[in-house]
Amino acid sequence: MQWNSPFNHHFTAMNTKSLVSISDIGREEIMELLATARKFEEKPNRRLLEGKVVATLFFEPSTRTRLSFETAVNRLGGRVIGFSDASNTSTSKGETLKDTIKMVSNYADLIVMRHHLEGAALYATEVTEVPVINAGDGAHQHPSQTMLDLYSIYKTQGRLENLTITLVGDLKYGRTVHSLIMAMRWFNPTFRFVACKELGMPEEYKAFCRDNGIRFTEHVDFSPEVINSSDIIYMTRVQRERFADIMEYERVKDLYNLNAAMLGEARENMRILHPLPRVNEIALDVDDNPHAYYFDQARNGLYAREALICRSLGIDVTD
Repeated sequence: MQWNSPFNHHFTAMNTKSLVSISDIGREEIMELLATARKFEEKPNRRLLEGKVVATLFFEPSTRTRLSFETAVNRLGGRVIGFSDASNTSTSKGETLKDTIKMVSNYADLIVMRHHLEGAALYATEVTEVPVINAGDGAHQHPSQTMLDLYSIYKTQGRLENLTITLVGDLKYGRTVHSLIMAMRWFNPTFRFVACKELGMPEEYKAFCRDNGIRFTEHVDFSPEVINSSDIIYMTRVQRERFADIMEYERVKDLYNLNAAMLGEARENMRILHPLPRVNEIALDVDDNPHAYYFDQARNGLYAREALICRSLGIDVTD
């Protein structure tokens, strides 16, 4: 489902300090943000948001994203207002998104928003001067997750350039993989798309790859050849909440599972990422494997989101 609005959802945010899509920022700014995230990893507690208020508006459930954003604000010395359940707000009384955003803009210096409709975050930037960070809009984009993914890739590989990245599972609805493809266009990647026909990569993202000279291959089998030639394996959860037909979900939910026995011939540098939460697509016996990185990846979210908050508020981070 997409937001019923006249704009194309790949347009750039209306106010320039907002982050709606990862395409809002280029290669140089990505590298600057990664350097800032490194500073925050070295020293996460800094009183840079003294007197600032950040509103977290989560119209769709979230644990990791909301808590890491709120932790980032707290560690930077700011205050958090907002909600984690839209049913407890005036939205349940029929208040429009426009009115909610305009009302909250009176109280906050920054809005962090998750919404189930594609384009909702972009729409929010059209009705307020307060910067907006998109914390996920439907199956469209999840740019703050992409920044922590890039930081995780950079930390584990020592570079972003010339990597082979295998995306596995729900490539149709998985907004994290859509954002990652768009961000990696600056770094000459090779992608493997591993999915069944029902959950294959949407044509618009394959067209994006072709238009930007990004190499990719498509696979139905999660084969040893694919695993053993990957630098990054990015597993995804098949998202039950995106399926109108529960029978279709039941048919595809367990097609792609990764266990420790499958990693015996993997490259030494290979790391396994997952945006979490996982269901059973990564077996528990992978957790202690040296290739597993998904819990570290989640911790990196704090530093990446501290960097993004400072970007949106125009705060310079010095050593």
